Amino acid sequence: MNRMYSLLTVKAVSDDERVITGVATTPSPDRMGDIVEPLGVKFRNPMPLLHQHDHRNPVGNVVFDKPTKDGITFKATLPKIEEAGPLKDRVDTAWGEVKSGLVRGVSIGFTPLEYSRLEGGGFRFIESEVLELSLVTVPANVDAMISTIKSIDRPVLAATGMEPKASDRPVTPGATGSHQHPSPTKGARNMKTIAEQIAAFEATRQAKAARMVELMNKAAEEGSTLDAAGTEEYDGLAAEVKSIDDHLKRLGDLEKANLATAKPVEGVRDSETGSQARGGVRVEVKGTNLPKGTAFTRYAIALARSKGNLLQAEQIAKGWHDSTPEVETVLKAAVAAGTTTDTAWAKPLVEYQNMASEFAELLRPQTIIGRIPGLRRVPFNIKVPRQTAGSSASWVGEGAPKPVSALAFDQIALGSTKLAGIVVLTDELVRQSNPSAEAIVRQDLVDTIVLTMDRDFVDPTNAGTTDVKPASITNGVTPVVASGTTADHVRADVKSLMAKFITANMSLAGAVWIMSEVQALGLAMMLNPLGQPEFPGLAVNGNSGGTFFGLPVVLSENVIPNPGTGSPVTGNGARIILAKASEIMLADDGEVMLDASREASLQMDSAPTNPPVANTVLMSLWQMNMVGIRAERFINWRKRRAGAVQYIDAARYA
Repeated sequence: MNRMYSLLTVKAVSDDERVITGVATTPSPDRMGDIVEPLGVKFRNPMPLLHQHDHRNPVGNVVFDKPTKDGITFKATLPKIEEAGPLKDRVDTAWGEVKSGLVRGVSIGFTPLEYSRLEGGGFRFIESEVLELSLVTVPANVDAMISTIKSIDRPVLAATGMEPKASDRPVTPGATGSHQHPSPTKGARNMKTIAEQIAAFEATRQAKAARMVELMNKAAEEGSTLDAAGTEEYDGLAAEVKSIDDHLKRLGDLEKANLATAKPVEGVRDSETGSQARGGVRVEVKGTNLPKGTAFTRYAIALARSKGNLLQAEQIAKGWHDSTPEVETVLKAAVAAGTTTDTAWAKPLVEYQNMASEFAELLRPQTIIGRIPGLRRVPFNIKVPRQTAGSSASWVGEGAPKPVSALAFDQIALGSTKLAGIVVLTDELVRQSNPSAEAIVRQDLVDTIVLTMDRDFVDPTNAGTTDVKPASITNGVTPVVASGTTADHVRADVKSLMAKFITANMSLAGAVWIMSEVQALGLAMMLNPLGQPEFPGLAVNGNSGGTFFGLPVVLSENVIPNPGTGSPVTGNGARIILAKASEIMLADDGEVMLDASREASLQMDSAPTNPPVANTVLMSLWQMNMVGIRAERFINWRKRRAGAVQYIDAARYA
């Protein structure tokens, strides 16, 4: 949670009413250069009033007024507690500190919703959500107030055990309240130019002068002189304005001196020579915030746009040099043959592997296989011994011979089976090399592989094909047919399913459930007569479904038989699979290989024949201005023991 500070005013109505009014936030930049936009602040009245941001010790309630472009005002009330005790002492202490002037500031705790980086450093919080308002100790000097509070904010929170985690702070805590100026200080994040400093100080001076006029006008309306607090604030503002005027004069003199001594820069041809001429250091930024798989996707787009011409693809990739230079490097490596003595040969190879791995990282979390923890990883074409029968033992009498038994073994190996797909895109789409087009290409490639992998992995009808396609993990398994739709039926079916595991001498340790989101939601919404969840561990949250009978749940709609022919409840029903991950062997090289063509003729069919049968219609990619991108992945799987996977079929629990 971030902090933002401002001054407050106290309005004591009577002994029975404790009211504080003030300004919660303004659009003025603070000393760190951060800005909170008042019109983008969201809140829900009333909010808690805390003491020194301690959420364990509330001292009252606060109501925010409607945000305006100039800021947000508030009204906070501290209740008068009659009953003696810690609560009364805490609230009375907080009120006494405010009333006596010992505490002169407030600070909102907020969460950034949308923000951007400012050119001169700092952040502009375009949208934010305010969660609380706190009374905080602030020195009388307004300018020193914010820097002091910001510097002690984190250690104070750390000392109380309330410091937020780094993941909860997406940006540097920022944005002060009113009357703050972004003056450059020692250790500031970005050194501002003289012109920027002058502009900032002039804006601050104008704000302080406006506040002085506001104080005097208020006194004129009331027909009185300034009270003690108003006099102190006015005199402080006047001193600050004078200090700013003196500093602006010094900045003006410094700017004139710099202009008089400035010399023209010669020999600047590009950013490299410009950096050298300034005597600075060229900074190269490694890594970007681009989505995972962008480099691999751009590699595919370059191949597609160049119609397979690697020289032309290299030129296309130069347009992405700043963000994904590895694409250009890989394509360069494809033009000339590499040798083992060439010192530059290995680098392009490694970068290609990085791109392929990056794409696999994008792909794996979206597949059932990628979300099951603990699968047994094995290499391709390596024989793995498997025990098919065990030894036996018998009770024997005194002096009787002991029995001898034999074990039985066989060998299994996962061959190099290949999953391939072709995605056809229009030439206009691949030419639009902006992030939207890249996302479409990337998602098409992912969806093509994910859909086929998931369905073949869990479909009981997939018996596989020798050396071509692995059988599903549920193939050959006799399912437990769902006995009904109620929670009692669920428990009975799960008991039957786990009994089959036990019968197969299979431990449930490391087992996972695989079910659809719709089925998981139906189970999670089942309530007992008291209105409590029947299965409280279930929670539909992205790819994770929580736990079901103490075991983790993996969610995928691809476990629904024949998707599209009926809902899991009223149509074909759904499958709920229980699999022991360590008993499923997986061979996966982790790479996706791509190729592109515009000249090929394709059978636009999900089940093409070889060779094409008579009257087969072929589509010319060249004639239709289309590009075909072929993706291939080597992957194979197999159960070590037959009883490692069981499932409930035709589930319609709701």
